Amino acid sequence: MKTLGLPALLGFLMLSLVLPQMAQAEAQHRMKVKNVVDAIIRHSVGDRELSVNDRLIAGSYDTEVTGIIVTFMATVDVIQKAIDLGANLIITHEPTFYTGQDVTDWLENDPVYLEKKKLIESHNIAIWRYHDYMHLAQPDGIYAGLWKEIGWEKNLVSKDNPWIYVIEETTLADLARFFKEKLSVGVVRIIGNPEMKVSRVGILVGGGSLGLGVEEMPMQVMQERNLDVMVCGEIYEWTLPAYVNDATMLGLNKGIIILGHERTEEWGMKHMVDWLKPLVEDIPVTFVSAEEPFFYLTDTGIIGWR
Repeated sequence: MKTLGLPALLGFLMLSLVLPQMAQAEAQHRMKVKNVVDAIIRHSVGDRELSVNDRLIAGSYDTEVTGIIVTFMATVDVIQKAIDLGANLIITHEPTFYTGQDVTDWLENDPVYLEKKKLIESHNIAIWRYHDYMHLAQPDGIYAGLWKEIGWEKNLVSKDNPWIYVIEETTLADLARFFKEKLSVGVVRIIGNPEMKVSRVGILVGGGSLGLGVEEMPMQVMQERNLDVMVCGEIYEWTLPAYVNDATMLGLNKGIIILGHERTEEWGMKHMVDWLKPLVEDIPVTFVSAEEPFFYLTDTGIIGWR
């Protein structure tokens, strides 16, 4: 049996001393969920102290992060994708458990909740909701992602107000086709004369088109900013749609394009990957689409069923 020479023996001894120190240093530098969350908050609002609803929905802040999924909503399919990719932190824009505050006491014996909770907990997944901080960023992180996706950064009238755009003149129908293609929308709903000319466009993503607690707000924005068309996420049929419908019946140049909540907001999460990666060192960051939740029955068949 060969014995080690003195140089080799010294090298072996040094390696045995250094390796544990390297492993300890690596462990100390692994980011935990709290480290990732703090980095996102600092990026979004700096040191401003704000009252927000963003919080950890599942898991522990002390969990070491192996991979990050960013998504519009932590659906069962998104969670399964995280598991497949070996990611244990999901950053979701919208709630996980069906109410705005993710209240779960009413779900104690609900089979859907229990199965989803079991899936999350059995794979030690942490879920953090990133909603208010994202909208409070300057510029609003959801709108910033949408601008990039549709290429409208230069059409924005002012970055202080992400709602108003001026575009090259087109028709209402062609603008609807543009959004359908760019944002992969299954069905686009329109009110207004399809052939009317439009150039001044408003966009209210997600629930913004419901008025943000002020029902008349979308109509006031259309009137005060002299908009031809409002592109919306969600709608109440008795507010903005009724207003635009009456305007159309009166022969006035007003239109509305309704795309849905998920289709108008997901893009902020998609483009979050670009700025999050540098903040989390070598942790893999992946965008996973929550997908449009609806499928559509038309005269030619079913659209969107996956």
